[in-house]
Amino acid sequence: MADTGAERIDGRALDEAVRFTSELIRIDTTNRGGGDCRERPAAEYVAERLAEAGAEPVLLEKEPGRTNVVARIAGADPHADALLVHGHLDVVPAEPADWSVHPFSGEVRDGVVWGRGAIDMKNTDAMLLAVVRAWARAGVRPPRDIVLAYTADEEDTGIAGSGFLAAEHSGLFEGCTQGIGESGGYTFHAGPDLRIYPVAAGERGTAWLRLTARGTAGHGSKVNKANAVQALSAAVARLGAYEWPVRLTPVVRASLTGIAALHGIDVDPDDPDLDADRLLRKLGPAAALLAPILRNSSNPTMLEAGYKVNVIPGLAVGHVDGRTVPGGEEEFAETVDRLTGPDVDWEYYHRYDALQAPVASPLFAKMRAALEHFDPEGHVVPYCMSGGTDAKQFARLGIVGYGFSPVRLPPGIEYGALFHGVDERVPVDGLHFGVRVLDHFLMDA
Repeated sequence: MADTGAERIDGRALDEAVRFTSELIRIDTTNRGGGDCRERPAAEYVAERLAEAGAEPVLLEKEPGRTNVVARIAGADPHADALLVHGHLDVVPAEPADWSVHPFSGEVRDGVVWGRGAIDMKNTDAMLLAVVRAWARAGVRPPRDIVLAYTADEEDTGIAGSGFLAAEHSGLFEGCTQGIGESGGYTFHAGPDLRIYPVAAGERGTAWLRLTARGTAGHGSKVNKANAVQALSAAVARLGAYEWPVRLTPVVRASLTGIAALHGIDVDPDDPDLDADRLLRKLGPAAALLAPILRNSSNPTMLEAGYKVNVIPGLAVGHVDGRTVPGGEEEFAETVDRLTGPDVDWEYYHRYDALQAPVASPLFAKMRAALEHFDPEGHVVPYCMSGGTDAKQFARLGIVGYGFSPVRLPPGIEYGALFHGVDERVPVDGLHFGVRVLDHFLMDA
């Protein structure tokens, strides 16, 4: 008989996943950027739960209060490659006045856990704790070593978190060749009877830009042909309006053909006449999984200039959130050069290359099997994340990363809208599903 984990994942494990999610949400780890965050209380909470299960967690800080937790769970085969499983402890800001419940209440109401981090990603942090503790109570081991990493600073640059761990504590990840992290394995309702579970096998690169225009300061009432604000605004507008060409990477090709097939559409990604944007219009809601990852992007996000309405400043600065598809870095830089023009300088404020992982790998097959075991009518497809995760930092250690943090969601609760959104929440039974899937996968991986 196949291992379902029923004896390991008992009522206590399911209850702990919910309780730990709620209690982690109540620990405010808001990351406002620039070092303004303190993950240590959440890290200590995680470390205590792990220690209770017999693990030996290590707390590591690059800066005071910016705490990471790493623990190795010994597997049955000490000679097998280890698997990294990582989740972050920080969350993005939330304005209480905008929410139906306080974002740091962790309130459990009508079968739903509410609060910042319920999806991104204290739910997964909690589920992993529940799984490891269930193993300890049952006296079982996974087939290979599992290295758990609970990181700081993922919601900013990762410098105090996964970047610090990869650069200064690489020995803790010895033997890790593959890893799983956030943003994959969730329910996407593509139609009344079509449930998709996208599993990330790639992510676009990060190419955040700082644009600087220098001009001649002067009185606002006089003609000024060297106006820094005007030069910057024009460059930012060009970047924001630019239509980047479609670039179908291997992961996106697999995602495109898989999703199209579920809609009864046969697609040849090598067809030179393929109109990807037209195809998206035929895919209904599922187009949202593909639209952000077909091409590079450049979205203006910040402008800084001047101090008084009647004074033309000599300096204007803008920021653009750039993202690159795998292999699209050179095209991105050349295009930014052209669009910013001679009057605006630009540099990378923060940059990481895109990632790709093989879709036809045994590990991907096991993720698929675990999801389909608990939802036989669901359809697992590979996809590429539009943004980035800690997997980029761990890739420096040669760890091939996938996005797999399973959770079942009902119609009406949209994963993408909850990510960094208002009224972030997760159903209790969705957490139960995630615990069972993670246990099943990790015991087979």
